[in-house]
Amino acid sequence: MELGLSLFSTERSGPVGDIAREAETLGFESLWFPEHMLIPVHYQSRYKRTPDGTVPESFAHLPDPFIAAAMAAQATERLRVATGICILPQREVIATAKAAATLDRHSGGRLIMGVGAGWFPEEAAILGVPSFKRRWQALREGVEALRVLWTDEEAEYSGEFVRFPPVRVFPKPVQKPHPPVHLGVHDPRFAPRRVARYADGWCPGDLPVDEAADAVASVRRAAAERGRDPEGIEFSVVLTPDEGFPTVDHMARYRAAGMRRIILRVMGAATGSGVDAVRRLHRYVELARRVEPR
Repeated sequence: MELGLSLFSTERSGPVGDIAREAETLGFESLWFPEHMLIPVHYQSRYKRTPDGTVPESFAHLPDPFIAAAMAAQATERLRVATGICILPQREVIATAKAAATLDRHSGGRLIMGVGAGWFPEEAAILGVPSFKRRWQALREGVEALRVLWTDEEAEYSGEFVRFPPVRVFPKPVQKPHPPVHLGVHDPRFAPRRVARYADGWCPGDLPVDEAADAVASVRRAAAERGRDPEGIEFSVVLTPDEGFPTVDHMARYRAAGMRRIILRVMGAATGSGVDAVRRLHRYVELARRVEPR
């Protein structure tokens, strides 16, 4: 079982390179950088992970995931770096493709491209998303456009939300045909058709261990129905570590369900030393090593 970290870093966390170096030294496989470009001062949406529904202040302090991931890659040799997740409908796709390809090339092919559609309508409106209700179509078009920009010498794309004439965009990524695109859709009801259609992996948040096997099987069935190799899709789960969770048994059950990695949220880095926050999670690396391979 591979173990990654979702790093909620802020100005209080310390240098990203130091945190990444510590993560690699302790045996973590990957470091994922979440994204919020901004937090509106006034909003009515409720955030489901706080008792009163308010969005954590730390979300306004998250670094740009591509810059942070580049700093992490520069400070390490083996650690994979990931956008976890890049809210693609809120970004200009050509600039995003160039940033990702540059990061993949200069990290020696260590990028995992995590993408999602976003959950925060007020943020999306400020950043120019034309239709929040149709953001998943905008995401699909964005992913399709990324692949064209990463692979074609003369790339063009014509969708409803994403379109550009033939262009030459370099550098191209080291990974061939391109960095893996992992979809951060949390609801297992919608994951199968979306992952099967346009993603290389699925990384849901807080998927209960009792539901993991059926959810993974549903995605694989949908992939097979589209003529894809179900074994070519990679599965991860994002969890918040708590007292007694996850245990070796939890990890083994996620692994048996088909999950390649568990990604632990490093929430403590938002308010203090990121190095110390990563060190506090080291015991989970030892637990993961006790999980038998599939």
